[in-house]
Amino acid sequence: AKMMNFDLNCSPPEEDEPGRQANTPPAGEEVDMELQEEVDMELQEEVGMELQVEEAVHGQAAGGQQLRRKRNSMLDEQRYAAYMALHTMNLARGGKFKRNDKKVVAQIFQVGVQHIRKIWTIAERQKALGQEVNVSTGRKGRCGRKGKDDTLSKIPTVPLNRRSTLRSLARQLGVSHTTLYKKLKLRKIRRHSNRLKPFLKEKNRRERIKFCLSMLDETTLAAPRPKFISMHNIVHIDEKWFYMTKMNRCYYLLPEEADPVRTVRNKNYIGKVMFLTAVARPRYDAEGNMTFSGKIGVWTFVQEIPAARRSEYRARGTIEIKSDNVNRRVMRRYMIEKVVPGIKKVWPADDTNPILIQQDNARTHILPGDAEFAEAVATTGLDIKIINRRLQILLI
Repeated sequence: AKMMNFDLNCSPPEEDEPGRQANTPPAGEEVDMELQEEVDMELQEEVGMELQVEEAVHGQAAGGQQLRRKRNSMLDEQRYAAYMALHTMNLARGGKFKRNDKKVVAQIFQVGVQHIRKIWTIAERQKALGQEVNVSTGRKGRCGRKGKDDTLSKIPTVPLNRRSTLRSLARQLGVSHTTLYKKLKLRKIRRHSNRLKPFLKEKNRRERIKFCLSMLDETTLAAPRPKFISMHNIVHIDEKWFYMTKMNRCYYLLPEEADPVRTVRNKNYIGKVMFLTAVARPRYDAEGNMTFSGKIGVWTFVQEIPAARRSEYRARGTIEIKSDNVNRRVMRRYMIEKVVPGIKKVWPADDTNPILIQQDNARTHILPGDAEFAEAVATTGLDIKIINRRLQILLI
């Protein structure tokens, strides 16, 4: 028996009229042969593109990859090109379309077939009204659906302790974390780092104002806009803790170098040392050259003590460096033996103005009228005084 193969997906060919040869125009209709050839070539190209699209789609599906998502909109140039393709097909088929013509055009432009149908419907309606065909979207500027910001209006009603993270805030608003993250990127909401500040009484406020007024230049008080003094004669001192090492450090080594080994007895209790620092404002000449860096000195609160007992790590009497217990007696000794000689060593010789050492109101600091400190300063020939500022003034 003879087997015959039929493709059930192909539409059957249209029957020709009796007495007329196949692929010839009906009687009474004249077709330009050149136009017919151009139409046939365009149809062949479109069929070829259709086959390429189908092969690409089937190839992606066979390979297990995700299919490409269709676009939701088209540019005006693409819409006009789609209309011209539909118009060419319509002319070639005697004012009709085959079953998959619009689907082919939709696959070429990677949009849904409903977009192509809508373009053709708009063009047909305009031609029926005698208007010029215009299939552009007509969208200008920032068009499209605007996002709803109803959720943002509820943010001020959420307690601050529930707004510390985006996830916590999203849970309170009943939205997803991604929604708030997008709003943050669009700058619809902002991130704020908040820091505690000292509570100021009325007395503290007046002291702040007095401190600011004390820095005004008295010679400019009569001017409409008074000026501040240069503050070059003020030396700031303060203490700071520094750890001997860190948990994690980064080093740059040669390939053949061995990795360094750092050990401590307990990594939760790394040794630390307190430093005393004294600095002032740097000074420059008329040409911008630095004449005084303002760096007076940095000193450690340590003491060298011989070991009282022997151990497996060192012999008895070995000099050990240990942190010093900072109190007012130790601070007075450092001010007399370290700070004052450091100021005398680096202070500009042409500056004869009084030098003010400004310190905070810590209990370990010496008082401004300390007698031993005044005697030590008198031997240097400098005019050095100590001034204290309250904690509520220094904290910002």
